[in-house]
Amino acid sequence: MEITSGTAAVVTGASSGLGAAVAEYLAGQGAKVAILDMNVEQGEAVAASIGGVFCQVDVTEPESVTAALTKARTAHGQERICVNCAGIAPSAKTVSRGAVHDADLYKTVVTVNLIGTFNVASQSALGMTQSNTIGEDGERGVIINTASIAAYEGQIGQAAYASSKAGVIGLTLPMARDLSKSGVRVLAIAPGIFETPMLTAFPQEIQDALAADIPFPRRLGKSSEFASLVGHMITNTMLNGEVIRIDGATRLKAK
Repeated sequence: MEITSGTAAVVTGASSGLGAAVAEYLAGQGAKVAILDMNVEQGEAVAASIGGVFCQVDVTEPESVTAALTKARTAHGQERICVNCAGIAPSAKTVSRGAVHDADLYKTVVTVNLIGTFNVASQSALGMTQSNTIGEDGERGVIINTASIAAYEGQIGQAAYASSKAGVIGLTLPMARDLSKSGVRVLAIAPGIFETPMLTAFPQEIQDALAADIPFPRRLGKSSEFASLVGHMITNTMLNGEVIRIDGATRLKAK
C-alpha cells in the first residue's frame, strides 16, 4: 500500500516511545494520523506536533475503542493503516517470597497487551473491510501489532508480559487468514531492546549492560528503526501473516 496525503492512519500508545515514532514517521510520509492513547497531555502534544488528531482511549474497553475510532474517522476518514503499540510491562515472579503472582496483575497485563490489541485491530478491520479497494492487489488496509522478543525468550519475572505478547504473535496468522478475502493484511513486530522512555530512564551503566548483550549492532535499537520497519510493512503488500523480529540478533537470557 502506498502512503499518500490521503491515507488515514491510527496509532495506539502513540503519546511516547515506539508509538510516537511511528506516528511521526507516517505523518512525515504524508499520512493523516490519529493518536490513540490514555495520556491526554502527551497525546495532544504529539498530535499537535505532527498535525494530527488526538483521541483518548482505553483499549481494554470496546466502547472506548469505538468512540476513539469514530473521532479519528470523522477527522480523517476510514483508516487504512492501524498500528498497535499500546502496552504495559510490569514484572512479577510466579512465586516470590512465599506469595503467588497476583492474579489481578496478570489479568491486567493480558487485558491491555492482548485483548486491547484485539479490540482495536478487530474494530479497525471492520471499517477497512467496508471500504473501497486500493491498488492492483485490491488491498483495503493493513494492521500491524506490537509483540516482543520476550514472547519467545521471556525472562524471570516476565510470565505475564511474555505470555501476553505470545498471544499477539498467535493472533497474527489466523487474523490475517480471516481477513484475506477482504484484502486486509495483518502483521506483527517483535522488537528487542529499544531506546524507549522506560529504558532511557535507567542509569547509563544499565543501558550499557543491556547493549553489551546485543550481538550487532551493539547498541539499543532506535525508535526510528522500528518506525522504518512499520513503513516497509505497509508498502510491501506481499508481507502478510508474519511476525518480524527487530533485535540485532538478541536472544534474551533468563535474567
